Amino acid sequence: MTTKTAVMYGAGNIGRGFIGQLLFESGYHTVFVDVNEEAVAAINERRSYPLCIVAGDSRTDIEIKNVEAVNGHDPDTVAAAISGADLMATAVGAKALPLVAAPIAAGLARRFERGAAALDILICENLKDAERVLRGLILHQLPAHAHKWFFERVGLVETSIGRMVPIQTPEMQCGDPMRICVEAYASLPVDSSAFKAGIPELARIEPFSPFSFYVERKLYIHNMGHALTAYCGDYLGCTYIWQSIETPGVRDVVRAAMVSAADALAQKYGMGRQPLHNHVDDLISRFGNRQLGDTVYRVGRDLVRKLAREDRMVGALRLCENESTDTRGILLGIALALRFSSSDLSMPPEDALTGICGIGECEPSHAEILRLHKLALDETLQFIPN
Repeated sequence: MTTKTAVMYGAGNIGRGFIGQLLFESGYHTVFVDVNEEAVAAINERRSYPLCIVAGDSRTDIEIKNVEAVNGHDPDTVAAAISGADLMATAVGAKALPLVAAPIAAGLARRFERGAAALDILICENLKDAERVLRGLILHQLPAHAHKWFFERVGLVETSIGRMVPIQTPEMQCGDPMRICVEAYASLPVDSSAFKAGIPELARIEPFSPFSFYVERKLYIHNMGHALTAYCGDYLGCTYIWQSIETPGVRDVVRAAMVSAADALAQKYGMGRQPLHNHVDDLISRFGNRQLGDTVYRVGRDLVRKLAREDRMVGALRLCENESTDTRGILLGIALALRFSSSDLSMPPEDALTGICGIGECEPSHAEILRLHKLALDETLQFIPN
């Protein structure tokens, strides 16, 4: 029996801590591509790496095997790996996609030249419109005579990455820098309409269309609720996300905001509300995973991106406004974000609301956010229904 080969571009938290596990469980030989030379050397020396799944007080260690790695600074070797792959995925971070487009295009050009089978690329990035962005980057690098083939034979498949993988601490690594700790959740929703080689037999895969539903579910329920938990926790002086979500008032606010976004999504897409409410409760339980050690700083930082017009906070606000569901918890989240102790904003809150969030001065939400911004947290918590 011939072993299937997958190229996993990115050997970081998501690459090794999530997709690598699914590929191993599905019988793939996985070739990681990364610019971290120490990680590449360690993978090639051991041909495996340890994964620790943490939940409650328990830990489950598994060994991810049948792996190798190539150096991302060696574009010819990277292109050769892509040329012979049966499946590919990226998890390099949205900002790094422009850096990997050229070697990906080179690998695809080799496939075109030898008439290789169709290839699907799972885009495992926290990026809205990820397919459109990556397509543009690749086409800019791919020879024009291969463009028609690209549209016909290369599937750029958006995914929704829900597994939480925190920054790995020395305690989590237990003396092994290749050890990575993750939560148990491991479902992988994918855009069923984007495949060109057929939907692969991949563990935990959840094909769905229209995939915009899952993109918005991740961004406006999961990411928004996570960020809101961070901003409440920061105001209370919490270090960890679990400390914040275990505060009764915070839990009520976060759940109310997430349920509002869930109801808005249900109305927009004609979906049932109860499954989305169940998803909210599952997420809140997962936010409380102490062993993940996820920090308020990590989840709340980068306000310029997280308060952008279509990102988690303001995007969720607009969704709820459009569907006439309650916006109070989200308004509070934006107000608290503007008070974040590790803020990278260099402007008054009024200017941030108009310039970054795109919330005009004439909008009622603009005045309400500024009002909440001036209140103490215990005053703001009172106006959110339990």
